[in-house]
Amino acid sequence: MVKMFENPKYLTKGVQSTIPGWLVLLMWSMIEGMQVEHKDYLQVFRLQKTERGLRIWHEQERPPYLYQMDVPCTDAVNAKIFVIDDGTHSTMLLAEEY
Repeated sequence: MVKMFENPKYLTKGVQSTIPGWLVLLMWSMIEGMQVEHKDYLQVFRLQKTERGLRIWHEQERPPYLYQMDVPCTDAVNAKIFVIDDGTHSTMLLAEEY
C-alpha cells in the first residue's frame, strides 16, 4: 500500500503559470516532512506576501495540523493552494481551479 503523497506528483496549469518553481518544491517538501501520524488526503497552503517576502500557512483538517513559516524572497504571491492525493497520484492546484 502506498502512503499518502508518495505517488506521482502533478501540477495544474494555474500552479505552473503563477507559483514560482522553488515554492512548488518547498510545498512538496513540507508535505513530505510533516511529523504527523496520518496525512490527510487534502493539504492546504495559504500564501501571503509580506514586507520581507512570503508567509506560508500549511494545514490539514484530520488530524488537525498547522505549520507557519516566513520565507524571505522577492517573488512572493498571494494564493491558496490545494494538494490532493487520490490514492494513485497527487495534484497541486490553485483553490480557484478546484
